[in-house]
Amino acid sequence: MANARIIQEKQQIVDEITTKLRESAATVITDYRGLNVAQVTELRRKLREAGIEFRVLKNTLIRRATANAELTELDSVLTGPTAVAFGKDDVVAPAKILSEFAKQNEALKIKGGVVEGRVVGFDEIKALADLPSREGLLSMLLSVLQAPIRNFALAVKAVADKKEAEA
Repeated sequence: MANARIIQEKQQIVDEITTKLRESAATVITDYRGLNVAQVTELRRKLREAGIEFRVLKNTLIRRATANAELTELDSVLTGPTAVAFGKDDVVAPAKILSEFAKQNEALKIKGGVVEGRVVGFDEIKALADLPSREGLLSMLLSVLQAPIRNFALAVKAVADKKEAEA
């Protein structure tokens, strides 16, 4: 019979994973088989700098958490060694960092994930990774918002220059 303390610890882990699945903007599930310690350490460092938690978890614990979070469609990708990246604030960052790392290290495989409460496959994670960062998107938006004002100012200046030339 299993020790009650061990069962309680596992239940705590399941509850923690359930909470993270529900609260994370993006969760990416990977297969890290074949990465050496130095590569995993480098990946963890990059993710930590972006505020993303990266954990190696047992598939059975993740399955229990997906059942609690009503994300059982995710169970199909829970095979083999599994590491999960939880991105609390930024939807794009986990996908982008893991995708770039996977390009340099073929051993890392992205299996799927959860984006804003919706289970997604590899293709959608890849498409998300190809988007510009949040800062890049905000910069583009700012540029679009400034364009009409800039054009108006240039038109006013052109009219003023024309009148000045006529005088």
